[in-house]
Amino acid sequence: MKTLFTSTLLLLSIILTAQTDQKIYDIINAVSADRIEGDIKKLAGFGTRHTLSDTVSETRGIGAARRWIKSEFDNISKDCNNCLEVFYQKDLVKKGTNQRITKDVWVVNVVAIQRGTKHPNRFIMMSGDIDSRISDPTDYTNDSPGANDNATGMAGAIEAARVLSKYKFENSIIYVGLSGEEQGLFGGQGLAKHAKENNWNIIGIMNNDMIGNIKGVDGVIDNRTFRIFSEPVPPTETEQQRRSRRFYGGEVDGISRQLARYIHKTVKTYMPEMNPMMVYRLDRFGRGGHHRPFNDAGFAGIRIMEAHENYTQQHQDIREENGIKYGDVVEHVNFDYAAKLTAVNAINLASIASAPPAVSVLEIGGIVEPAAKFKWTKVNDSNIKGYKIYWRDTTSPTWDHSRFVGDVDNFVLHGIVIDNYLFGISTVGKNGHESPVVFPSKIFR
Repeated sequence: MKTLFTSTLLLLSIILTAQTDQKIYDIINAVSADRIEGDIKKLAGFGTRHTLSDTVSETRGIGAARRWIKSEFDNISKDCNNCLEVFYQKDLVKKGTNQRITKDVWVVNVVAIQRGTKHPNRFIMMSGDIDSRISDPTDYTNDSPGANDNATGMAGAIEAARVLSKYKFENSIIYVGLSGEEQGLFGGQGLAKHAKENNWNIIGIMNNDMIGNIKGVDGVIDNRTFRIFSEPVPPTETEQQRRSRRFYGGEVDGISRQLARYIHKTVKTYMPEMNPMMVYRLDRFGRGGHHRPFNDAGFAGIRIMEAHENYTQQHQDIREENGIKYGDVVEHVNFDYAAKLTAVNAINLASIASAPPAVSVLEIGGIVEPAAKFKWTKVNDSNIKGYKIYWRDTTSPTWDHSRFVGDVDNFVLHGIVIDNYLFGISTVGKNGHESPVVFPSKIFR
């Protein structure tokens, strides 16, 4: 009877841990395609948002655009009893830093922080880019509306702030408009440096760059699929860590890849109509985005974007040739799709911001034994329900098996041979939300 009672409690605990949160569905429903459309049109209406464009005009150029973005964050903050800390973060980039910097320029980011109630110095971040460009990357005077690239990502960050500011979370959320992306990822570099200098504990960065196109240059029309780009391991790993991977595995289990898997799982749970496509690469082939400077600084960071790009509408002078309309203009943007990808961001911001901290170190053992063994230092948080061990086939992209093991600091998976799987662990809160999975970083015998 005692064994049956214990088994029943364990099963009930697993079921409760797997329950969904109604708040996440409410967040999805609150994202407005109409508001996103209005913001995209407003941003495109500044004519050009080139990093080196006018900063004095109230109606044209990147200066007017960033002041408007800040005013939107300020208005959102007023509506939530000043729940956002809104400020500019800027760095001077000197002429000749690269070929695209033809004059000295202040690269100015617009930052809005929604502080967590329990862990105010732990941050999950959503970014969009403020700036735009046309065919000549140094042309900062001609029209460059940048409707999809990247008014969509910027509008998404503003909309996520509107929706999520209605809630309180244990961890902090950062909504940010980054500048200087098209000139060399300068905004991300500046904010990553700022984060380091201010000892921000960043859980992850979700960079949104082009989330509004559903008609690909390849002829495919798809309003449900989107890509999640993530690098396999951090560029900051040590030589010892690199050597260890050769023997213990983990070639595709860096912190950014775990963030990608977290997003994939959350979307599959709460937005099953969407098709998240994990791409095992830092970014598109040979190209880059504003999550990279954060990766370079050792933070987890991924890029969320449309699945099917149309290159005739990226970095192009506005024109028509041979019946093809070139240029990144509003008419090519699908606002409902941009709203869906904004919701993808919002539910992951909310889930991670609601989750307890991950364990700092996971140790694994079980070499030449018929069981996999784990031990870790428990997280000091009164809202923790316990821990969940995950495992998967070595060829699987997702965590396919799991077991909630309770509020303990060690566990043995009997009958699971360590040679045949990869393992990780998450921290589970009493509210059901989990931290991103942590991959083992130490071996014990």
